[in-house]
Amino acid sequence: MDNYSKDLLRTGIIEAKTGDRNVARRYLDRAIYMAGSHDVLAEAWFWMGEITDDPVEKRKALENCLAHDLRHSRARRALAILEGKLKADDVINPDHRPAAPEGLRAADAQRFMCPKCGGRMAFAPDGQSLVCEYCTRNQMLGVGLQSDEEKDFIIAMATMKGHGRPLQEQVFHCNGCGAEFILPPTQISANCVYCDSPHVVSLEKSKDLLAPDAILPHAFDQKTATRFLVEWVETNKIKPEKKVDLPRGLYLPLWNFDVGGAIEYTAEKVEYEEDSFMNREQRKVVRVTDQYPVMVDDLPLPASRKLSAVFLKLILSFDLKAARPYDPRFLASWPAEIYDVPMADASLDARSQTYKDYKKKLPHFLNGMNLVHTSSAKLVVESFKLVLLPVWLTELPFDGREHLVLINGQSGVVASDLPEKDEESDAGGLFSFLSDFLEE
Repeated sequence: MDNYSKDLLRTGIIEAKTGDRNVARRYLDRAIYMAGSHDVLAEAWFWMGEITDDPVEKRKALENCLAHDLRHSRARRALAILEGKLKADDVINPDHRPAAPEGLRAADAQRFMCPKCGGRMAFAPDGQSLVCEYCTRNQMLGVGLQSDEEKDFIIAMATMKGHGRPLQEQVFHCNGCGAEFILPPTQISANCVYCDSPHVVSLEKSKDLLAPDAILPHAFDQKTATRFLVEWVETNKIKPEKKVDLPRGLYLPLWNFDVGGAIEYTAEKVEYEEDSFMNREQRKVVRVTDQYPVMVDDLPLPASRKLSAVFLKLILSFDLKAARPYDPRFLASWPAEIYDVPMADASLDARSQTYKDYKKKLPHFLNGMNLVHTSSAKLVVESFKLVLLPVWLTELPFDGREHLVLINGQSGVVASDLPEKDEESDAGGLFSFLSDFLEE
């Protein structure tokens, strides 16, 4: 019966592709009636949606498809187009993905100047406001708001945004003095070279990049960051070999994924049954084939390769639940790095990491059963979010080279690429100037 329903479905799809909708509908109707598996039902309902132009009928068919297979990517994409969440023109051909445009690109920018005196406004590291550098006027920014909105993975992957990388160069136009200059692709905020007014590039009109969804604002200033650095150096008994630069504040990008679905497995378990004739237990090995549900919420992965090794050590020290909806004003006077790991690439890492973690824990979840085979075929990335995290950066000259040091701009936790040291040494000397900075 199952093979018969698949033959009916196959014929219905062929007729639909040739344009004979009436014949296709009869075969698909019959396939739905005869189907015994959710896979056949989902595919048949999807094609029922493809052969109708009536929005009501199309919606019903697509919803029926997703009721049998929530991971059906083509149905989710078609429903997103029907609901206006996705434009049909933005959908790319997976076999012929267009190349990213080359050369210069115009970028819109927002300018943050004080409405009272016209002075420059910068984001204050209190996580709450913009402050004028001249008249100290404050402008509050969405205090208490949190960002729970996540983007549909399937919809994003259907467009160029899901695969895009930053362009080589961007044309930046200052609304203050009218000057134009090149903004490096690793930045989404900068000060104008001539009038020094801070701007943030708007990514909403960029076809190849995803704008940030959330941001964790900087919670303290440079002096406090320096104090955390001094305490960390003294605790680890490190003696720098030359002058250490003051920490520099910036934002680093992070991908956050929700992964779901199931892991298919075949496992062996031992059963015992009584043999009444022999008056003893018989040991029997039984094979079980089933699925184990997977649910991973907010799996974080670095979105930038440059600092990823040290950034990975720091990620778990952030409270991502405190992230706020992205507002470009948070970046006033703070540099922010654009992601260079495309969402599509990062999603493969998220899926692979989830599979490895669950596969390792699966024998425990199954009460010690012996795994024979596992499959990630039904594992799916469901949603994602691009978050900007606050860090302070400096280099520590030690052991003959410069070592990268990152400070969590939310909690003050410090991470570096330095190996752990057991021996004691004096942290004074060339490092003492940082203590002098703290006393100023």
